[in-house]
Amino acid sequence: MRFGAVALALAGGVAAFLVLGDSWYQLFVAAALALVFGQLGLAAHDLAHRQVFSRRRPSEIGGLLVANVLLGMSYGWWMNKHTRHHANPNHEKKDPDVAPDILVWSRRQAKEAKGPARFIGKHQAALFFPLLTLEGLNLSLSSFRALRRPSMKRPVLEGTLLVAHFVVYFGGLFLVLSPGRALAFVAVHQGLFGIYLGSVFAPNHKGMPMIEEGTELDFLRRQVLTSRNVDGGVLVDAFMGGLNYQIEHHLFPSMPTPALGRAQIITERYCAELGLPYCRTGLLASHREALRHLRRVGEPLRRAG
Repeated sequence: MRFGAVALALAGGVAAFLVLGDSWYQLFVAAALALVFGQLGLAAHDLAHRQVFSRRRPSEIGGLLVANVLLGMSYGWWMNKHTRHHANPNHEKKDPDVAPDILVWSRRQAKEAKGPARFIGKHQAALFFPLLTLEGLNLSLSSFRALRRPSMKRPVLEGTLLVAHFVVYFGGLFLVLSPGRALAFVAVHQGLFGIYLGSVFAPNHKGMPMIEEGTELDFLRRQVLTSRNVDGGVLVDAFMGGLNYQIEHHLFPSMPTPALGRAQIITERYCAELGLPYCRTGLLASHREALRHLRRVGEPLRRAG
């Protein structure tokens, strides 16, 4: 039902785009399609985790269609990156999601920061959401760069699908819209898409404990202590695509999204029996904690001037 609703929303957005033609009202379509693309990203995530199909081949085919063809993001590159994140969440050296490329996620990273991370890290809390407007484009650029890496299993296939996506995407925009309106459409669509993705993924781990090199934790504690659940009912479930049950998702990564809510009750009770901290908070509170963490870890850079 969820995938069907997203497919209908995508078809409706494309239809509205074609009907409106060369009009500034297309910016509303761009905003709506940013939400649809965010949901497509969540669908690709579920396919990569084999939450939809139990077998590898259908999962890969679905992932390539959703990620490469519809989103313009490499399924193989993202899956490799995300697998490493799941194995070592919030690990300073092993989790690619907290690599100090642009932002710093710990005081140790701040002290060692160089280049853009050293400059941006001083004010990274204030710059976090503005930087998210570039995340959609960053995913696509990273996908193209990854095609030359030995870890890519099907670089020709993935590259062909990525090129096909952008030929249709930009071809359609500049065929229907004037150049100025087409560029405005891209800015609104990609900017809001990046903010949406960041708003879904940031609350899950940002602001939770960072794991230093040499720290030994068992699987349960490694996953629970570094993850945060986000409460909010049906609306938050839909907005975050089930990733608001982040603790359960990390413990049972192939568990289908509809089952995570039931698993949450069992998991929280079990953690209480063990005396293991189990973090739950609201959506806005989770963002406040993440931004507070970014400001706190960037303090050494501000002191350094």
